[in-house]
Formats: sequence, C-alpha cells, structure tokens
Amino acid sequence: MPIEIPPALADTQRAEGGAWVRDLPALVDRMVGQWSLRFDGPVAHGMAGLVLPVVRDGVPAVLKLQPVEEDNADTAAGLRTWHGDGAVLLLDHDEPTGAVLLERLDATRPLFALEDDLDRLAVIADLLARLTAVRAPAGVRWLADVATAMLDQVPSAVPLLRDPAEQELVRTCAAAVAELVGEAGDRLLHWDLHDGNVLAGTREPWLAIDPQPLAGDPGFDLLPALNERWAAIVATGDVAGAVRYRFDLLTDRLGLDRTRATVWTLGRVLQNALWDIEDGKHTLEVSQVAIAAALHTPRARRP
Repeated sequence: MPIEIPPALADTQRAEGGAWVRDLPALVDRMVGQWSLRFDGPVAHGMAGLVLPVVRDGVPAVLKLQPVEEDNADTAAGLRTWHGDGAVLLLDHDEPTGAVLLERLDATRPLFALEDDLDRLAVIADLLARLTAVRAPAGVRWLADVATAMLDQVPSAVPLLRDPAEQELVRTCAAAVAELVGEAGDRLLHWDLHDGNVLAGTREPWLAIDPQPLAGDPGFDLLPALNERWAAIVATGDVAGAVRYRFDLLTDRLGLDRTRATVWTLGRVLQNALWDIEDGKHTLEVSQVAIAAALHTPRARRP
C-alpha cells in the first residue's frame, strides 16, 4: 500500500538535498516485503525520520526509517548490545539503508507526560544506570575522540562569543575536559536521554529510544536530564541548588565519582556551546551557563 510522506518531513529533507525523501516510498516497499510486514496504523514522523506501525508474524512493531548519518550510524549496534535492557528492543536491522524494526512502545505516553519532576528524574536515573553499565561494542565512536575534536575547536570558537564572561566559561570547561581527555571511559552511552526519548512499554514501564551510541564516561550522559523543565528549576528561586540536587540524585543512582561527573558534564556544556557557535550564535544558552556555574562553584563536601 502506498504511503503518503508527511509534508513537514518532506520539506525538511528537501532542504537537506531531497534524495532520501524522494526514494522513501520505494524504501518502505522494500522493507515491508523483505521483513514480511503489515501496516497497522497511521504514519508518524520526526524532523528526520519516518515511523510506521507494523505487524510481523502477529507481533506489533514499528518500522523506522531515517537517513544514515554520523549521529545514528551506531544506533543498531547500541540497541543490539543492550538487547532490550532499559532500551527499546531491536527486532531487525538493514545495514545498507539503516532501516530498523523495533518493538512497539506507547508513543502516546512519553515520560514528559509525568507531572512530577522527581518521578521523571528517577526514571531517567534508573535507565542511565542500566544503559551505562554495559561496555560499548567495537566500532562505536569514542568520547575521547569527540572530546579531542572539541578541544581543537575552542581557540577559534571562543572569540566569536560577545560576553567575556562566557568566553571564560568555555575556556574553563575546556580546561577541565583537557585534564581527563585521556580517561574518557568505555561505557555505552545513550548521548541524548531526556524525557522525550523515553516511552512507556508493555514488558517494562519505561524504555529509552533514539540513542546516539558513544563509548565513554557516564558523566557525559547527565546534562539532558539536568536541563529539562528549566522553567521549573528557575521557579524554585534557587537555580544552583536545584541543579545540584538533580546532579547529586543522578550521580548517586549511577554510582559515579562526583568530581569526574562534573568534568564530563562541563564537557557536555562545552559541546553544546560549540554547536551553538557553529550555528552562528554569539551568546550561550542561559541554562547551560547556570548549570556550569552551579557545578563548578566549590561547595561543602557531603558526608
């Protein structure tokens, strides 16, 4: 049965060149035939991918198609390594096209629908603890390489920021990362675990989706959870205290050394800063500055 490509997805992909979206109907036909699938619901999509509810051998699943890019090239390897432990289960993978067949989760029940901030954070912490307990498989990108490339960009990027204080913040983050770049770890990181990338499941209450696998230190995976619901953090009237509370909850649950986790969280702030500068911005996001300041400021050691 022919599918209609969602206009928003088509427009986005045409802006990127258009070849993938032009060939998408044929790719859907190919994968439906190759994996003996039956359509089972309306098409869904994001900015860069198509998701089709399907059934194979009586089992509900989803067929996900997206252009193969650096960020998602190792997705199947990561999902295969986790084998459903804390993450959506990979049922099949077509390496040449990047097509994946996944267990079907409840897309109408994302984690961000939970009202309580601490409940959401506890779910994220539990998933991160499980996901990062696994050694990354061979072939996945290394945080050490990513961090080295970031450090190489800093000298040319910093002068593009208008605020001297923000320039100094980026240098501070870079200096911290430089001290640990040779000890970047080998755990399997999700790299983008926030409450929009967690869906309700049937075999487990919550499961992670859409990983961008990376081999590295689990501290590099904390920032998305620290940055969520920023308005609620501001509303507490104690931004630094709220950030530190979240950070302590995450590091305690994952069993992380707080000093190392601080460094790699600053590394994530550095990465976001470099991305923003690359996109033509001359100021840093307020939340990123506040998180870096909260974690970098000395505080009394907890007993």
